[in-house]
Amino acid sequence: MIDPVSGTPYPDIWVAACASPDDLALAASGLGVLTADGTVRRRGISTGTTAAAAAKAAVLSLAGPCMEVVLRLPCGIKIRVPVEAADGAARCRKDPGDYPDDATADAMIVARAVPAPETAIIAGEGIGRYVRDTTRFRRGEPAISEAARAAILEGVGEACGKLGLAGAAVTLAVPGGEVIATRTLNERVGIKGGISLLGTTGLVEPWDDHLEESVLARVAAADRVVLTTGRIGLGHARRRYPDADAVLVGGRICEAIAAAPGEVTLFGLPALILKYLLPDILAGTGCATVEEFATTPAFPPAVARAFGAAAARYPGLHIVLIDRSGAVIAEGP
Repeated sequence: MIDPVSGTPYPDIWVAACASPDDLALAASGLGVLTADGTVRRRGISTGTTAAAAAKAAVLSLAGPCMEVVLRLPCGIKIRVPVEAADGAARCRKDPGDYPDDATADAMIVARAVPAPETAIIAGEGIGRYVRDTTRFRRGEPAISEAARAAILEGVGEACGKLGLAGAAVTLAVPGGEVIATRTLNERVGIKGGISLLGTTGLVEPWDDHLEESVLARVAAADRVVLTTGRIGLGHARRRYPDADAVLVGGRICEAIAAAPGEVTLFGLPALILKYLLPDILAGTGCATVEEFATTPAFPPAVARAFGAAAARYPGLHIVLIDRSGAVIAEGP
C-alpha cells in the first residue's frame, strides 16, 4: 500500500498490524496516515483547502443551497468537504484531523460570491497581509500561498462552469482571524492582521512539524525521543515511531543528545548525521556530497566508522539512516 499524498510505500508489516479495514481504507485514500504499530491518524485539511471549499460552495449556492463540495487537492486526490451555503454565501470549518493543537483548528472561513465578467479572489477580514517585501510577496499582499490560490481558483472555476457563469468575484474572510493568528508563526515571518491560507498538499499532517524554540525542553521532557535533522526525516519518524516523541533538531544534534534523559534514536537522511559524526567523511573521496558518496563502494565502511565514533562518544545512542522514501539504509551501532 502506498500513501497517495507523499508517494511513500507502507511496509507490509505495518499494514498487517492494522486490524481495522476502515482505518486501512482511510490510509489508502490519503486521508489517514498509517504508523508502525498499525494505528491510523486522520489528516486534517489546510486553510487553503477550507477556503477553496467555501469559495466553490458560495458560487454553487447562487443556484441553490449547497451542503458539500468535491475538491481536487494540490496532491492530486479528490475529497468531499462539508459546507453550509445558500444565496451566494458559504461557510466552511477547518478540520484539524487528529491534531487538535493545530493553531487554526476549527477556524471558520466564509465566502461571498457574485457573478462577474471574470473571476477575482478578494482577501477580506481575518486574512493576514505581508508587512514587508519577501522573495515571493510584496508588502500589502494577502498571505495566500500559490498552491492555495490555485486550489481556490480551480474550485471557483469548476463552479462557474457548472452554472454557466463567465466568472465570479469571491470575497473570503476569517471571523476572528486576527486573534487566531497570534497563535501562529505569522508575525515572525512578517504577516499581520490574520491567518494565512496555505497548503502545499491541501492536507495537514496529524502532528506538529515546526522547529520550535522549546525544542530542547521537549527533548528533556521525553522518556523516549527520536531526534531528526529535517522535515523528511520527521515525517518518516512520526510514522515509524508513533509511541516516541519525534523532535526536529536540525543541526543541534549535540545539544539534543545531551538534553535527552532516556532512550535516544538519531534518525534521518545521512548527510547531516554523518557529517556530524565524521566531519571529514568526504575527505579524499572525490565526492562533493554525502548523497553522491552513498552511491560508491566506500560508503558502507564510512558508515561503519561513523557508527563506531558514535558508540564511543554516545554509549546507548541508536542511529537509523534512511533514504527519501523512508527505507532504512543503515542502522546501528
